[in-house]
Amino acid sequence: MSRLLSSSLFLLLLTLFAAFSLSSAEIRTSSVRDDWRPIIPFDEFGFTHKGRLELKVSKIALSQQPGPDPDLSRVGFFLCTRDSWIHVFQQLEEGEIGCALLSNLVKRVYTFDQLKGGDSFSTVFSETDADQYTLLFANCLQPLRVSMEVKSVMYNLEGKNGDSRDYLSAGKTILPRIYFVFSLAYIVLVGLWIFVLYKKRLTVFRIHFFMLAVLVLKTLNLLCEAEDKSYIKRTGSAHGWDVLFYIFSFLKGITLFTLIVLIGTGWSFLKPYLADKEKKVLMIVIPLQVVANIAQVVIDETGPFGHDWVTWKQVFLLVDVVCCCAVLFPIVWSIKNLREAARTDGKAAVNLMKLTLFRQYYIVVICYIYFTRVVVYALETITSYRYLWTSVVAAELATLAFYVFTGYKFKPEAHNPYFVIDDEEEEAAAEQLKLEDEFEL
Repeated sequence: MSRLLSSSLFLLLLTLFAAFSLSSAEIRTSSVRDDWRPIIPFDEFGFTHKGRLELKVSKIALSQQPGPDPDLSRVGFFLCTRDSWIHVFQQLEEGEIGCALLSNLVKRVYTFDQLKGGDSFSTVFSETDADQYTLLFANCLQPLRVSMEVKSVMYNLEGKNGDSRDYLSAGKTILPRIYFVFSLAYIVLVGLWIFVLYKKRLTVFRIHFFMLAVLVLKTLNLLCEAEDKSYIKRTGSAHGWDVLFYIFSFLKGITLFTLIVLIGTGWSFLKPYLADKEKKVLMIVIPLQVVANIAQVVIDETGPFGHDWVTWKQVFLLVDVVCCCAVLFPIVWSIKNLREAARTDGKAAVNLMKLTLFRQYYIVVICYIYFTRVVVYALETITSYRYLWTSVVAAELATLAFYVFTGYKFKPEAHNPYFVIDDEEEEAAAEQLKLEDEFEL
């Protein structure tokens, strides 16, 4: 029994560390069915000094009770911070306490001994200690199984009189404005790109129109996310904006990875076709992006209380890593093909410029992937809950910089510099290419 409890609590500890990536903390309704888990995490929220938790639980049913008169004070809901939970876990491991509800480090919200034979309850818990809290349910009467409908509403009171509610966590309350500002930046980029395409329309390739589509989808994605967070902040519900957000997020993810693959292959501006192995990369990346977006929806909409939440989280991370690695292969193949062409076609200067461009793009793609997947996650982990918005700003700035770099380097050119190369430049490029063999990917 203790081993089962320890493994479940350790799994929760991992869940808490991953819970920062939950998209929102709106009003959430959860259904628990015949659940035996010692600890069930529900939601996480950053409270200010005027925090409130409204908890309404109905249709409570207990089965497989350990005895005729069980101690239901060992079954109930509590709030706990991340730092406190680590110490609670240590107390349980060392045998100082037999149940998380008995720890002096947690804040008990409601225990089932207060039911008095009923099957529902409603309570309001005021939180005056500002911190990031997780709402959890403890069942320390194994093999007791619990079924119930849980509605949790967490918010902070705002205004001089505390008469308005903010349903976004303390570290995410300015996210609507952040997403809206970035959407304006992308609207400007869309306008600039349309101007560039019109001005240099004689040298525009299909890939440039595809880049415009990616920009438009990113803009719509940010606008929908801004509205999604704005409605959640004011009402606790997205009012359908989350559906639009998921749709444009799905389309943006697929088109962005497809664009990176197409640019990496040189499609449209270097060659009008895709090789078989390049088509296979797209056949891998696109279905994986579908799986990744399904996983993201499940993660956001179900919350960590679900049995499969951690599994979906792992699926999302695995698929995302595979996609990020897969898009690098076409760039590597293009670099190798350009090296081989430089030795045979006698156009050293042209191939050197292409090789330099693709090498730069390869490095930038790696930096973008590393920053948005590793650095941003580390920033989420180490940053105080009050400043969780900084990780969003960092990720969006990195994405904006990546889009600008891609557009600048692969914009349509009115005058092809490859046709104005003299003999001295050709000889210098040939010498430079001899040194390129030392460059290893």
